[in-house]
Amino acid sequence: MSKKVIIIGSGFSGLSSACFLAKAGFDVTILEKNSSIGGRARQFQAQGFTFDMGPSWYWMPDVFERFFGFFGKKSSDFYQLTRLDPSYKVVWDQTQHWDIPASLEELYLLFESVEPGSSQKLKSFLAEAEYKYNVGIGKFVHLPGKSLLEYVDSTVIKALFKLHLLTDMSTYIKKYFKDSRIVRLLEFPVLFLGERPSHTPALYSLMNYADIVLGTWYPMGGMYEIVKAMETIALNLGVKFYTNQEVINVSISNNTVMSVETIDKSFPSDYVVGSADYNHIDSKILPKEFQQYDSKYWENRKMAPSSLLYYLGINKKVSGLLHHNLFFDADFNLHADEIYKNPSWTQNPLFYVSVPSMTDFSVAPQGMENMFILIPTAPGLIENKEISELYFNKTITRIENKIGIKFKDNIVYRRDFAASNFIADYHAHKGNAYGLANTLLQTGPLKPTMIHKKLSNFVFTGQLTVPGPGVPPSFISGELSAKEIINMEAKKK
Repeated sequence: MSKKVIIIGSGFSGLSSACFLAKAGFDVTILEKNSSIGGRARQFQAQGFTFDMGPSWYWMPDVFERFFGFFGKKSSDFYQLTRLDPSYKVVWDQTQHWDIPASLEELYLLFESVEPGSSQKLKSFLAEAEYKYNVGIGKFVHLPGKSLLEYVDSTVIKALFKLHLLTDMSTYIKKYFKDSRIVRLLEFPVLFLGERPSHTPALYSLMNYADIVLGTWYPMGGMYEIVKAMETIALNLGVKFYTNQEVINVSISNNTVMSVETIDKSFPSDYVVGSADYNHIDSKILPKEFQQYDSKYWENRKMAPSSLLYYLGINKKVSGLLHHNLFFDADFNLHADEIYKNPSWTQNPLFYVSVPSMTDFSVAPQGMENMFILIPTAPGLIENKEISELYFNKTITRIENKIGIKFKDNIVYRRDFAASNFIADYHAHKGNAYGLANTLLQTGPLKPTMIHKKLSNFVFTGQLTVPGPGVPPSFISGELSAKEIINMEAKKK
């Protein structure tokens, strides 16, 4: 009889783990607390608009293709990918913006026009970034983070000297470039990792390679098409899904989880994968004697930001924006300090605007626009209605001023989502949106352990353990957790 695996949570890491385990012959069940699967990547419809609730950037397409390839598939078997060109817009001030071209040659020309000599420097910068990407994504992210000894082999040791682990991103970029706009442009991708560029290892210039060389893509129909694709693979492999089933307890005997309990059901288990918030599982679901990390440990973790989100339906077309738009028309360092150094509500935030209806007519009624606004905020700050309204008005005013078009009175649908919602919907520690920050002291084996230290059949997966935050790392985290269970079972035979 197949061994039963219960997976708590149906985000990307949980779905990935389920697929790999089911393919290996396990009897897999996913328990999801919300009414639909996908975790932070859920989707909802309202008044003819279709909104992706979470991730909106499709980077590292090779990681997705690698996943689908394990199951004899390609992304094109499930959804149509479109490469965005321009990749995104960066708004600097009232009169200045850059539309970042998908073409490398065009980007070299843009850099050269801003800072003479920078095109050649960009080529050198990207060559180093490519090496880091190949080592980081090809080697490091596939290590389970059990021990520093995993990194002690000739290939990795040789690579360490070329990965700039002890240099921060900000310092590293400034060795190549002087113009502050180029510096900010190249610093931007690491904001997804949850720390200031000055506190993030220069290893993560690999993100610049992902951005500039591999490109920014969009799955037609929205990011939820990825969830649906993974669900299809899982169902074809026999995975069972239960929604509206929040896990509240586990039954343990001899340091082994025997069953997983929801409010009205009990699910027998031979193995358990925790894909929901690590802190919540460890401190609220597992009995206290099996808790691995105390409240002090979690209080001292550096968390990625939370976010103020606004999902907007607009009853007219809004020109002057692209699919992705970064509003860097404010003090970058001040906002970063207000998130990471002195947590507080920022006075003048940087923010991100996504308008997927610019690319995909299916996500909004004809002649209308689907808009998503994201303001990074310090983890642990809980918003109220006044705060949400204040920042809504700030961002709308700045967008209107920059593009020269008024649309506030044309908003026919609005839904707000912020730290309190991340806590309510995902039990997100401190309301974080992206997980654990990828600082040097929170990398690899210095992250919360994937394999439970006290339970013989429990592993974790997702953005609070290895390899870290982001959609592609979540795919890989699910694969790693599945391999651990497969190895545990093999040792019993």
